[in-house]
Amino acid sequence: LRGERLGEISGEVLEFISSREADRWICEADLLVDRAHLVMLKERGLVSPQEFKEIVAGLEGIDEDSLGEGEDVHEAIEAELISKVGAVGGRMHTGRSRNDEVATCIRIVLREEVLGLLTEVNDLAKALVERAAENADTIIPGFTHLQHAQPTTLAHHLLAHADAIFRDFERLRDSYQRINRSPLGAAAFASTGFDIDRKRTAELLGFDGLVENSMDAVSTRDFLLEALSDSAILMANLSRLAEELILWSTSEFGYVELDDLFTSTSSIMPQKKNPDTAELVRGKTGSVFGSLVAALAICKALPMSYNRDLQEATPNLWRGISLTRGAVRIMAGSVSSAKFKTDRLEAASGAGFSTATELADSLVRITKIPFRTAHQIVGALAAKSETPTVRDLDEAAERIAGMRPSERGFGEDELAAALDPEENVAMRSRTGGPAPAETRRMAVDRKKRIEENERLIVEMRGRVDRALSSLREMR
Repeated sequence: LRGERLGEISGEVLEFISSREADRWICEADLLVDRAHLVMLKERGLVSPQEFKEIVAGLEGIDEDSLGEGEDVHEAIEAELISKVGAVGGRMHTGRSRNDEVATCIRIVLREEVLGLLTEVNDLAKALVERAAENADTIIPGFTHLQHAQPTTLAHHLLAHADAIFRDFERLRDSYQRINRSPLGAAAFASTGFDIDRKRTAELLGFDGLVENSMDAVSTRDFLLEALSDSAILMANLSRLAEELILWSTSEFGYVELDDLFTSTSSIMPQKKNPDTAELVRGKTGSVFGSLVAALAICKALPMSYNRDLQEATPNLWRGISLTRGAVRIMAGSVSSAKFKTDRLEAASGAGFSTATELADSLVRITKIPFRTAHQIVGALAAKSETPTVRDLDEAAERIAGMRPSERGFGEDELAAALDPEENVAMRSRTGGPAPAETRRMAVDRKKRIEENERLIVEMRGRVDRALSSLREMR
C-alpha cells in the first residue's frame, strides 16, 4: 500500500501500527465482504464477468494462516490475492476504502457474537426459571443489607435473577438492529464516484439496512460501545448472582453446594471446595467494565471522520464480548447443577425475627391501629431478641399505644400465624410476590418468553445465514 508514496517501513513501526492480532477475528468476514463487493461490481459493470471469476477463484483458499505480513488483514488479503492472480486482483478494491471495509467486517463478526450471546443469555434465563419452578414451595430467608429481612421462596429469589437476565436479552436484541447495518460503500468517508449499489451489498451480506451517511458510516463506533455497555450491565447482573453462590456455598450459610465441575480445591488444604468459577465471573466483570471504559476513552473527542485511534477500540470489543459469553455459559452450568440445601434454607427462613413485618401488618389488619404505631410496637419486641408472646405484645402495645391487642381479637392463633414463615409467604400473593401460586404463574409466563426468544433468535440467524449461504455460492 505504501507503493510510490512512502518509503520502506521499519519492523518496529510496522509492529506498532499493526492490527493483525485483533484482525484474526475478522479475516473470514473480510473475505465475505470482498465477495459481496465483487458481486456488486460485476452487476454494475465495474468489473467484467471474466475478471470477477478470476478474482473470486483467487480468493478461494485464502485464510488467516495463508496470509503474509501487512498492517492489517485487508492489506494482507489483497497482497495475497494479487500474488495469486496478478494485477487484476487490484480491481477488487474499486469504489471502497479500508475504512468502510473494516467497519463492515466488525459489524459482521459482532452480530454473530451477539446472536451467540443472545442464545447463551436465554439459556441462562431458562436454567434460572427451571430451578425456580422446582422450588415454588421452598421457603428461604430473604435479605436486605445482607441481613435477614422477610421470608420468601427460592422460586421468588431465582426469578428475580431471571428477570434481570431477560432485560439483558432485551438490551442485546435492541442493539442488534443498530449493529446489523451496513457501512460498505461509504469508502474513505466521502462516498465514491463509481456507480456502486450499497443496498445490494447490504442485502448480499445479510444486513437489515444501511448506515446511510458515508461520514457517519466509517467513523462511528457507537454500535461497538453499545454492545460493550450491554455486556457490562449483563456482567454486573452475573456478578450479583455469582456473589450469592459464593456466599451461599460457605459453611456459614450452607445454602447451596456447587457441582464439582465448577469448583476447585486447594493445593495445600485437601478439604477445600472453592467456588473458583463464580469468583472468576465476579473478577472478569471488572475486565469487561475496563473494556467498555477503554473503548469510551478511545472514541471520545475524535473529530470527524475516520481516525486511526479507532483501531484500538476493536480489541476491547473482542475481549469484552468473549469474556461475557464465557461468563454466561459458566453461570448457566452453575445454576443448572447446583444443589440447594432446602432443609437449611427453610430452617433459616424465620431467623432474625424476619416475620416482624407480617406481625406489624397483622396488628394493623386485626386491631385497626395505624401501621406506624404497629411498627413501633413490633420494634420494641424485636429489641428484646426473643420470640414474643401475646403477653409481651400486650405490654409493649399498652406502653406505646395505650391498648392491648389481645382485647381486640389478636390472640395466640393470630400471633402464631404472623410468626410462621410459610404463612408469611402465602399471604404475599399479589402480582410479583413470593407466594407459591404466584411464582408458579411467573415461571409459566417466563417459560413462554424463553420460547419466544428462541424463535426470535432462529429467525434473526436464519436471515443472515440464508444471505451468506447464497453469497458463498456465487462464482
